[in-house]
Amino acid sequence: MKKPVRKLALFTVILFAALFINFNYLQVVRSESLQKDPGNTRVLLNEYQNQRGSIVVAGNPIAVSEPTSDKLKYLRTYPGGPAYAAVSGYYSIVYGTSGVEKYENEVLAGTDDRLVGNNISDLFSGRDPKGGNVVLTINPAAQEAAFKALSEVTVGGAPAVGGVVAIDPKTGAILALASTPSYDPAKLSTHKPSEIRDYAQSLSDQPTDPRSNQAIAENYPPGSIFKIIDTAAALENGVKPDDQLPAPDAYKLPGTQTTLKNYNGESCTSSGTDTLLHSFTISCNTTFAQLAVDKLGEDKIRSMAEKFGVTDEAWEMPLRVSGSKLGDIIDNAALAQTAIGQRDVRFTVMQGAMLAACIANDGQLMKPYLVAETQAPDLSVLDKTAPEQFGPRAVSKEISDEIKTMMLSVVQKGSGKKAQVPGVDVAGKTGTAQVAEGVNDHTWFTGFAPADDPKIAVAVFIKNGGGTGGEMSAPIAADVIKAYLSSLKGGG
Repeated sequence: MKKPVRKLALFTVILFAALFINFNYLQVVRSESLQKDPGNTRVLLNEYQNQRGSIVVAGNPIAVSEPTSDKLKYLRTYPGGPAYAAVSGYYSIVYGTSGVEKYENEVLAGTDDRLVGNNISDLFSGRDPKGGNVVLTINPAAQEAAFKALSEVTVGGAPAVGGVVAIDPKTGAILALASTPSYDPAKLSTHKPSEIRDYAQSLSDQPTDPRSNQAIAENYPPGSIFKIIDTAAALENGVKPDDQLPAPDAYKLPGTQTTLKNYNGESCTSSGTDTLLHSFTISCNTTFAQLAVDKLGEDKIRSMAEKFGVTDEAWEMPLRVSGSKLGDIIDNAALAQTAIGQRDVRFTVMQGAMLAACIANDGQLMKPYLVAETQAPDLSVLDKTAPEQFGPRAVSKEISDEIKTMMLSVVQKGSGKKAQVPGVDVAGKTGTAQVAEGVNDHTWFTGFAPADDPKIAVAVFIKNGGGTGGEMSAPIAADVIKAYLSSLKGGG
């Protein structure tokens, strides 16, 4: 009889010891990570007892908490609506947080260490603690123009899947970040879990979930916008804009029986040779494929791509931006395909905008950032973002000036004419990326304006848009540029 009792007592001691260890593990080791977990519903429920700070654009909230009469004292609302969903994200009792709501949660929730003094003051004064505000760099005219133009595009009768990113090339401040299809963050942030789940299911049932941020989370073959990198590498290695280069109707990929052709099988010139400037203007595939193999090589192209910010690693601004990559280049055939932005090359729309921003800023890429400043509840500034360089200079001012001239030629005379804005010199590069047999091509445009004093760099991507980048994406870039420059003059 004593033996079973001893076993039971020992088992009970072990259970209590396990419980004690687990309690201390949760309280000490994992407390901070659990506190910061965006899916921790208990944390969210506690946060609902205090007023969450606002996400602000140009002095107006795009996300704000309103008092309610139910047990969750505040309701998160989104005056910015679907146009800003790719930026704001959502704040949900079911699904946690995303977007700025996630990455600036500590300031918004009032749990940031810098707000301790405010919280103690509120405690002694009897006021309910409040969260701080997050002020974004977004320009409302540019953002709304980007979202409107994207939303008006249909592919096969369905809303287009695409993204737009606009950057101030001199500072890296993000002026627009739009993604379609979009969603209403307010419907994920109600106090009715069943309605939230039903709405989330309706988003999941769509061919492309609108919660997927096409501007920064997804990456795609960039097509001919990659030729900016080829051109920078060529100029840095002694090729001149007026140098004659091979421009055959078809280029046989080294070591294969496969031929690489120009878009729609077109000829670039009747002579079979062309200048670098003209080949760039009309986006001649065979010129750049052969240039990469004969004069540049993998190392020069890969090194130049890295200087333009192309990295496999994700980075934050503070939203997470997926990596862009060249992929493995196993031989010269792969190199030729890489040089025209095909094969394993993948860019985010953010990376597309960074190409133009780097050239616009005389060859120095600035790190993109979305948060201008964070504020305490009394609107005093907690932190202000200072512009910083994104790695070493990509190219010299002299080379960037030559590429600017070539990008001007694309919009004035070449494949990017639909990016023209009356009274403004726009510089740009189109891209049309093949996907698979029988599948519509992706379409791209990246550019900046005004060319002589760049104030905005913008990239536009439409998934399986069909047509060309000049037809589908360039007009959207023109709308964004026009809206932004008009806003600087007080016109919006």
